[in-house]
Amino acid sequence: MGDNNKYNMKNPSVKRILQELKEMQSNPSHDFMSLPLEENIFEWQFAIRGPSETEFEGGIYHGRIQLPSEFPFKPPSFMLLTPNGRFETQTKICLSISNHHPEHWQPSWSVRTALTALIAFMPTSPNGALGSLDYKKEERRVLAVKSREAAPKFGTPDRQKLIDEIHEYMMTNAPPVPEQQSEEDPDPPVAATEHEKLNKRLKENHEAEEEEAEVEAEAPRVSKQVVASASSSSYSVQTIETQEQAVAVVQKAGDDRLFTLAAVGLTIAIVVLLLKKFMKASGHGAVFMDES
Repeated sequence: MGDNNKYNMKNPSVKRILQELKEMQSNPSHDFMSLPLEENIFEWQFAIRGPSETEFEGGIYHGRIQLPSEFPFKPPSFMLLTPNGRFETQTKICLSISNHHPEHWQPSWSVRTALTALIAFMPTSPNGALGSLDYKKEERRVLAVKSREAAPKFGTPDRQKLIDEIHEYMMTNAPPVPEQQSEEDPDPPVAATEHEKLNKRLKENHEAEEEEAEVEAEAPRVSKQVVASASSSSYSVQTIETQEQAVAVVQKAGDDRLFTLAAVGLTIAIVVLLLKKFMKASGHGAVFMDES
């Protein structure tokens, strides 16, 4: 920056902005860089690096911060200059850290805090917020690669000079863009892909037809086996039932003979007992007993 004497150092906003500028220069970050214009310290140009492990990874996104005269007691406004697929360009975007939501702003927050928050907002869902876009991930990856080619064109020559300097600084520390596909063929081979899909479907249909034919050929043989097995089972069941019936008849005949013998023995015993009583009653019992 130039001579600070041209600024009112008693103004709390000026003091705060110059303090943040000093801190930004003494403690730079690889994730972002931001500097105010020479002729207006309330307007800052910035560039942020796309967050890693997202579709923005490797991208360099430029923008502008406009600090209010009441800074840091009122929030700044933000505008993106690099096409990114998440926010509109050259339009003030709606964030909880921007002037669209002054109720959320904290005076302790700084330009560094705001840029860190902006990086975190990149991969979030827009939810219809003002100045937001909802491009597909593939489109955002293409824009991330393109953002590295050159800094965006914006404003006066002094602004453009500052934007170019920031872009050069960011590119010296920027990691390569993750390879999603071959650089020689950035677009997916649509025809080849469709051809592969068609071949795959034809192969699957052919295999399905072969399996169906095997099932049909196997069905008669299986049916014969089932019938033969069923007939054999039926014969076995009938044989077992016949054997069981024969055993039952034999057992029944034996039981009848035993019952008959028992009845005859019981009859004889009763006759003998009655005979003894009769002989005793008639007086012949004693002689019979002596002879015995």
